[in-house]
Amino acid sequence: MPLHLSTFRTRATSALIFVIIMAVGLLWNQWSFFSLFTLIHFGCWKEYQALMGKIDPSYAMVPMTWNIGFPILGWGGMWLALRGIPPANDALAFTGNIGWGLGIAGLALIIAGTIQRPQIARKNAWYALAGLMYISLPWFLMILLHGFGDNLLSMSQLISGTPDTFHRIVYPAALPCALILSIWINDTMAYLVGSFIGKTPFSKISPKKTWEGTAGGAVLCVGVMTLIGYYIGIYKMEVWIVIAAIAAIVGTLGDLLESKLKRMAEVKDSGRILPGHGGFLDRFDSLLLATPAVYLYFLLAGL
Repeated sequence: MPLHLSTFRTRATSALIFVIIMAVGLLWNQWSFFSLFTLIHFGCWKEYQALMGKIDPSYAMVPMTWNIGFPILGWGGMWLALRGIPPANDALAFTGNIGWGLGIAGLALIIAGTIQRPQIARKNAWYALAGLMYISLPWFLMILLHGFGDNLLSMSQLISGTPDTFHRIVYPAALPCALILSIWINDTMAYLVGSFIGKTPFSKISPKKTWEGTAGGAVLCVGVMTLIGYYIGIYKMEVWIVIAAIAAIVGTLGDLLESKLKRMAEVKDSGRILPGHGGFLDRFDSLLLATPAVYLYFLLAGL
């Protein structure tokens, strides 16, 4: 078998497995949704810590309790966010106790590491705190987006009252799915447009990106998501348009940020979780910035 054909089959197989896992995790129920992003959360943290250790060798020397404590602290926040997901909110005390318990455990591990090595450079503390903002905060907000308010529903959904079987399955995770799908469409369209007509480099950080591909991907992303929103009919049309625009613009910035980190660390991929596709950060870099942007839009818009 030719090498390029073997590589294509490997990439295609891993991509198919990735899509299946994502679909099951997103749509099965609130616990599969939470479990999926718990896995992604810890995977991103592991790769982030490895990158920071390559960028600044002093970070590779931080205590193990730090490397465990900060992700545990972030995970505790995700458990607290889970209280807002029906029917998980029927167990407020249960999820709240776990969340606060993990938060306290994470802080205890961080304090223990600081006592163990008080000479830890202050910049390493900033690196770790940046990890909370870069990784844990987006997944905390992603949990909150699950089943987000009924005031986003389209007029047809409000009139019909009880949604049909399709909408009962899709609705709780519709916003996260819309955001993830928007990013995938934007990336795919940007690649295709850039491959055919791309000539002007977009950034030195990512030389393969072009202005033509980036602009074409954004326009097609908004167009395709508008059509999807029209036919699915769950949310008001402006919700789909804004999510697609944020995915195209902010998601591209997220991709550039992760590319910058990899360039500083002098690595091609952040990890090897998916053969031919890289690691967790490679797969979810756009989502890490786009998720807070979408949530901020809802807050500012009063939705």
